[in-house]
Amino acid sequence: MSGLDLAPLWLSVRVATVATLLALGAGLLLGWVVARTRLPGRTVLEALCMLPLVLPPTVLGYALLVLMGRDGPLGAWLRLHFDYSLVFHWHGAVLASALVALPLVLKAASTALAGVDAQLEAAARTLGQSAWAVFVRVTLPLAWPGILAGTLLAFARALGEFGASLLIAGSIPGRTQTASMAIYDAVQSGQDELALALSLIVSALSVAILLGANRLLSPRA
Repeated sequence: MSGLDLAPLWLSVRVATVATLLALGAGLLLGWVVARTRLPGRTVLEALCMLPLVLPPTVLGYALLVLMGRDGPLGAWLRLHFDYSLVFHWHGAVLASALVALPLVLKAASTALAGVDAQLEAAARTLGQSAWAVFVRVTLPLAWPGILAGTLLAFARALGEFGASLLIAGSIPGRTQTASMAIYDAVQSGQDELALALSLIVSALSVAILLGANRLLSPRA
């Protein structure tokens, strides 16, 4: 191994960061719908959003490719109106990673929001606080540790995403090749030292993230 190319690792971090932010926004909204509303069909909506957690990544990647490909309904529309395509672009990896990370944020957010004491929220409303103010000043701070723990797990999941991203974004060095793809390509080409080095770095980062999530989820004395 002449030199360790960290470009795939930095791309993985960038993809995982953007994907996690997208998953956090969607997960908070969906978690609120599931935990705090009586919207008809919310259990079905939750089940559909949780599908990426149990589906093989290749199934999700193929579905994205069908939808976002040049001849797909969404892909063709994007290409026609914006001359833009997610296929073989790092944005495609972001979308795939966000979808596989969403269930972790959604479940954490819905559980955390459901666990907030309703009496505290009612007390804030009696003091003249608006619904938005109650959410920002009371509900969100109380639920935030659980939400943040789920977000950290989502980041770790997005960081290691491979199958779905490979199908829609490909493994183009310097453009769409994330750390997971670089490890796979290194193994395929017999570059065992490179594969080992990248694996150790990704593993160390993932362990650090999991320790942080466990710390947030641990009951406090």
